[in-house]
Amino acid sequence: MDQLSAMRAFVRVVETGSFSATGKEMNTSQTTISKKVAALENQIGVKLLTRSSRDHSLTPAGSDYYQTCVNILSELDEVEAKVRSKATLPQGSIRITAPVAFGRFLLAPIVAEFFQHYPDIKIDLLLNDKHVNLISEGIDVAIRAKNLEDSSLVARHLLDNPMYLFASPDYLEQYGEPKHPNELSTHNCLIYSGLQDAHIWNFNHGEKEYSVPVKGNFQSDNGDVLLDVALTGVGIVSLPIWMAKAHLTSGHLRQIMTKYSGQQLPINAIYPQRRYTPLKVRCFIDFLKQKLSE
Repeated sequence: MDQLSAMRAFVRVVETGSFSATGKEMNTSQTTISKKVAALENQIGVKLLTRSSRDHSLTPAGSDYYQTCVNILSELDEVEAKVRSKATLPQGSIRITAPVAFGRFLLAPIVAEFFQHYPDIKIDLLLNDKHVNLISEGIDVAIRAKNLEDSSLVARHLLDNPMYLFASPDYLEQYGEPKHPNELSTHNCLIYSGLQDAHIWNFNHGEKEYSVPVKGNFQSDNGDVLLDVALTGVGIVSLPIWMAKAHLTSGHLRQIMTKYSGQQLPINAIYPQRRYTPLKVRCFIDFLKQKLSE
């Protein structure tokens, strides 16, 4: 039995909660993964998982062994990476998840340049505006526009991300241009439903803060869709400047209420908190932060 391979399979079964998901991840069958874990149990003479017809759970001994495996495998990966880094460039695959708009507008151009510096790294990019579980989905890095809430994860700040208000010239010509946050109550506001308190827009002006309830006939959990709808003249949208920049230049959108700074949603790189962060992950996050700062 390849004990290291069996240990990796056991760790991923615990983290994904599924033999079949682990099999797909490791390009093998559910039966093979089950046999690896069974062989591991036979090798050490301890039952690690309590299995039922529908699911499984860690035994007390399995819980201790899982943490030990995570530490051993992390140290092994670190040693291998240190040796490899002295001889070659970082290599391997990085599984990344990011919001759709961030992936399209910012990440895609940076990835192209990243490959020029790190040709031996492969990227699997999953674009999704909903948050996924990093551990169970095997995610190395998640790009998120919010503050860290989970203590089992680590956040690396990438850039500040203030929100601004935009509308098409057609909308402003028909309905007028609001000059103060309170005037938004009479306008059709396009709501990003992926945020808590989505119907409250926050603004600052000097020392004053404003929290304004807004309403409208359209909402979506996708920023790209909100941008497209704003371009048709339906309403006012709150977006980061990098999403609207090209349309401002072309004149298809106008920025409004420029005296008031909107809500700021910092963009962070989130990754699992483990004893060792792989070199390929560190290189990607460092490169991403450098390019975004430029």
